[in-house]
Amino acid sequence: MPSIQLDEFASAPHPIDMLERTVEDNGWAFERAGRDELNLSVAGKWSDHHFSFTWRDDLKSLHLSSTFDMRITEGTHRQNVADLLMYVNARLWIGHFDLWHEDGTIVFRHAMIFPGAEASPAQCEALLNLALEACEHYYPAFQFVLWGGKSAKDAVDAAVLECAGRA
Repeated sequence: MPSIQLDEFASAPHPIDMLERTVEDNGWAFERAGRDELNLSVAGKWSDHHFSFTWRDDLKSLHLSSTFDMRITEGTHRQNVADLLMYVNARLWIGHFDLWHEDGTIVFRHAMIFPGAEASPAQCEALLNLALEACEHYYPAFQFVLWGGKSAKDAVDAAVLECAGRA
């Protein structure tokens, strides 16, 4: 008698569905580009942030990318941008910033893997909040390098105010 094997993830809610509920609860406009992809824009303090979430069932992983409303142009000194990427990425615990070489877009990326376990709504929401926080935190530094001609260290020092103690 043949045995029936049930996929352990078949009964679990789809991670993109969980994200959709979180996005709806926050009143953000979004678009489902298919079962495994969700795109949304969130108004930030400095700019709008565009997020794309993609679920890869074969890897049991959720990938997030977020782009800024800025591009690296031919006139920009790319080494300053590369220095800033290295400087900022060294300060991040989770996720990283990239520069898409094709169109000069600055992108924040992160992926979460769920092997043998289910993604929870809290994990999906935390991923979205993590990306939004990183983009909001470092956006001014990218502006200082791109439009102010500052070095990576000067841009981060000017844009990112770290608390040195307790008030």
